[in-house]
Amino acid sequence: QVQLVESGGGLVQAGGSLRLSCTTSRSIAGIDAMVWYRQAPGKQREFVAVITRGGATNYGDSVKGRFTISRDNAKNTAYLQMNTLKPEDTAVYSCAARTQVTLYWGQGTQVTVSS
Repeated sequence: QVQLVESGGGLVQAGGSLRLSCTTSRSIAGIDAMVWYRQAPGKQREFVAVITRGGATNYGDSVKGRFTISRDNAKNTAYLQMNTLKPEDTAVYSCAARTQVTLYWGQGTQVTVSS
């Protein structure tokens, strides 16, 4: 049962850009926000960005000014545009659909930024 699928990860050089996509199943009812998290080896999962049903956005301090979250409701897809990437951005990036009940998680996509 795959309900969220992330794509767009890969290997880029420092200073480069990537755009991640998160496509959600229409079987998930009551989504009020889409959230991006990341987790690097040996580190805790870190909040990256969120966009609410009403379109409000918020970002983690480490990515403010560099990352932009957006959505395309017609495609049931959320995006994370990542610019000016740094080696410390290297992590598995996971998308989650937030409802009143729980978070629905995708499998994650690897982002590696080389120096």
